[in-house]
Amino acid sequence: MPAKTSNVLGIVLVIGAYFLFAVQDALIKLLVTDVSVPQILFVRSVVILLFCMLVDRRCVERSIHSAVKMAMLGRGLVLFGAWLFYYSSARSLQLAEMMTIYFASPLIVVLLAVPLLGEKVSTSRWAAIAVGFAGVVLACRPTELDQPVPILMALAAAVLWAYGIILIRSLANAESTFMQMFLTSSVFLVGCGLSLPWLWVTPSGMEALLLLLVGLLAAGAQFMLYEGMKHAPASVAAPLEFTALIWAFGLGFLIWGDVPVLAVFAGAALIMLSELMVITSEIRRTRSGKTAVGRAI
Repeated sequence: MPAKTSNVLGIVLVIGAYFLFAVQDALIKLLVTDVSVPQILFVRSVVILLFCMLVDRRCVERSIHSAVKMAMLGRGLVLFGAWLFYYSSARSLQLAEMMTIYFASPLIVVLLAVPLLGEKVSTSRWAAIAVGFAGVVLACRPTELDQPVPILMALAAAVLWAYGIILIRSLANAESTFMQMFLTSSVFLVGCGLSLPWLWVTPSGMEALLLLLVGLLAAGAQFMLYEGMKHAPASVAAPLEFTALIWAFGLGFLIWGDVPVLAVFAGAALIMLSELMVITSEIRRTRSGKTAVGRAI
């Protein structure tokens, strides 16, 4: 596949993945008032594992003999920590608020992509990242930390998720997408399953339906994210996560009637400005006939 076509396909897949993740987050926020985060992630993992085994019936055998299974299990632990922190913050923060703070992760990805993946980032991209980071700091409201613990949990999730994205990119071509999904979800299954004897709550019919939907959305989102990472460099794909902000604000308002404080709006605006700067840079680069693969971005 030509580099330009591959890059565009990666961008489309990553945007689609983050749309599904935003819907998933809204459903989980509905669930966390009565269902524990480990229980939600456990059911989510069961659905993903069943999905993988349905598509590739040799998933278990392949995972046992995979040459990179330990690296992927390690990555699974990193992502497991990220999700635990992130969804634990959902009990106290608005959907738009926690996602805006969480958007430190694409900025951290770009910072890590340079030393860990050897990707080159242009001056214009660094300027865009700086604007986005200023938006995240503003959304954290450092002068009025009324909820410091949930905000710190969202920030911790951002750091872990950023490192997880780097690991996804570094292992993207080492195994099939379904194998990566299978091994990552296996870590979640075991990690969450150990706590279920103390945390399990029998869900109502509606809660069971929402849990199933969370799993299906997660399976679709992970598949699109992993496939997207195979076609676009991490420093190009990561800022596309900003598109989820639009859905977070919209879903938060439609479901809960949330209207975030001014600082969150201002922070989100700076983050969106950062994204527009990235898109403009990408359009100029495409028109000049360059590709993001192996070049300065």
